[in-house]
Amino acid sequence: MPRPDLLALSDDSLAALANRGIVKRSAREVAEGSGPVVSEGDDGTVTGRFPDGTEVVLAPGITLERSRCTCLASGVCRHQVMVVLAYRDQPATSDWVPWSPAEFTDDEVEALVGSRILGVARKAFRAGYRARVRRPAPSDPVPTVELASCTVRFLVPHELGYARVDAARGEREDAVALAVWAFRTADEVDVGAGVLDVAVGGALAERRAAGGSGVEPAVAVVAELLADGVVTTGPAAGPGLLQARRALDAQNLRWPVDALDDLAALLDAYRDRSARYRSEDVAALLAELVARHRCVVGGGASLRPAVLGTEEAAATPLRLLRLTGLGARVSGDDVRTVEVYLAHAEAGVVLALRRRVEAGAGEEPPTAEELGRRKAGGARLSALAGGNVVTQSAVRSASRVVRIAESRVGRTTVAPSAGAWDDLPASILVHDLDAEAARLAGLAPAVVRPRVVAENVRAVVVDDVEDVHYLPGEQRLLATIRAPVGRAVVSLTYSGACAGAVDALAEALGGALGPVRFVAGHLSRHAGDVLLEPTAVVAGSSVIVPAFAPATPTALASAGTAATKEPLAAALGDAIATSAEVAHRGWRHLPAGWTGRAERAAQGLRRVGLDRAAGALTDLAGATRAAPGDDSLDRWADAHLRLLLTAEQL
Repeated sequence: MPRPDLLALSDDSLAALANRGIVKRSAREVAEGSGPVVSEGDDGTVTGRFPDGTEVVLAPGITLERSRCTCLASGVCRHQVMVVLAYRDQPATSDWVPWSPAEFTDDEVEALVGSRILGVARKAFRAGYRARVRRPAPSDPVPTVELASCTVRFLVPHELGYARVDAARGEREDAVALAVWAFRTADEVDVGAGVLDVAVGGALAERRAAGGSGVEPAVAVVAELLADGVVTTGPAAGPGLLQARRALDAQNLRWPVDALDDLAALLDAYRDRSARYRSEDVAALLAELVARHRCVVGGGASLRPAVLGTEEAAATPLRLLRLTGLGARVSGDDVRTVEVYLAHAEAGVVLALRRRVEAGAGEEPPTAEELGRRKAGGARLSALAGGNVVTQSAVRSASRVVRIAESRVGRTTVAPSAGAWDDLPASILVHDLDAEAARLAGLAPAVVRPRVVAENVRAVVVDDVEDVHYLPGEQRLLATIRAPVGRAVVSLTYSGACAGAVDALAEALGGALGPVRFVAGHLSRHAGDVLLEPTAVVAGSSVIVPAFAPATPTALASAGTAATKEPLAAALGDAIATSAEVAHRGWRHLPAGWTGRAERAAQGLRRVGLDRAAGALTDLAGATRAAPGDDSLDRWADAHLRLLLTAEQL
């Protein structure tokens, strides 16, 4: 009888157990005739003997990592990989058959992880957690579960011992049990869905939620801020924010905690008179905190962990990672924020490495080129953004922000990339932009969605680049790229934080560096079009990261006419700015003319057919005529959330 566990070990699975270099070398030696002589015993034991006397024994029920090789190498060696490759090449094969890790019993899980770890997993189950389940398919036969801080892959059908967790050894040992339970829940919810987000367990969390969401301390801060406004808020607001943050952090409410952190940063920016402050951003954060609270207490979301981020969220050290740089983004004024995007192909997700650099007193902020020379894990940020990274010192958070520390034990190496992104998984590499548009349209509202930093960073396969032109009035470069299916509009606006980015992008898209093969960036959807804010371009055999490009004295030639603002977007933008003024000035301090501006903004919404949004703004204007009451927060949140959700659907 053939060994289905060995036949199921694809090259990607072997690379996850060993590394891709060992797999490539082993495949080359087998192809050259230097492989082992393979025999199979009556009990299914596979033995491989090499000309130099090395012997590998692969017994049934024993994983590759625990199998015996006389070379005595630590970990999975090339001899073991060569035996698997040689065994797979034999005439006997097996057809792919769908299966589910839900078949594993708790007794089998306990035998693998131990009773203590299973107890830890059951505690997490009672608290509730979120998981994304990817069922196996002929194109990707490995069932996968993405948890908050790690990913679990079941490499071999019906063999629990081959479950692979990308967290470092000793971390998240309960992940296999959580992944099995996630598949059970997914099979109960929708057995036919290829990819499914599920909330698992949570009986204890639901009982806690019976009296509220846990976000109440933050809602109280929102009410106070909305009453007096950012304008009159001084340093005394800091302790209140900090106290609310501590209360939420104690309950592991990750997304509201992140929102409070962003709110505190904006308040600091206002006090510093920084351009980083925008009243619309403050209003959006206040509305988000209210929305997450309402979503839980009102029973509006089936995935409570996704709304509040109650899943395991603290830093999780990861084991050996192989990452592909997908570029970077630089933003800010006196404080520069650098985000480097790294594709984790094994887990099928994109991680973000974030650095904040603040200029000292009297100093000029660093240029983008200087930021690219800053280091993380001993490697330059520019090299990470455009290279192939192997690291043993990465730590990942629930929001997929990864930190790479310098370590003598866990080294980080970076090799230049030739842009071989074809091997990226379908969850990262986009061939069909029409399908991607449908996915973006089906996302939950941003105000209750998990706060994942690089959730929509993708690499798009490019067949052709059309209509590259620059709008001088808006200082924006536009281009159209065509994928095998569908098209996207590439848009990049000039920023002093990365002064050479627009010129570098124009040069790359114009074909001066070779044919454009891929463009990576943040995908969004507007007016039926897919928009792409680029972070990297693969032209020929080079990876260009515009964010770190040096500023050049050359000027782009103007082509095309200035874009006119769409009536829908203009009307909604005016309404959102009017509503955000309430958060900026406060209920108690609104000027006499604000009500008239709100009525005019509502009329603008009605002219473009947005009657419900107009009605919400009219109700808000009517409420301001009376003295603010206990329902002031709810009235404002009703209007602002309506406007935000309407804008999101454009």
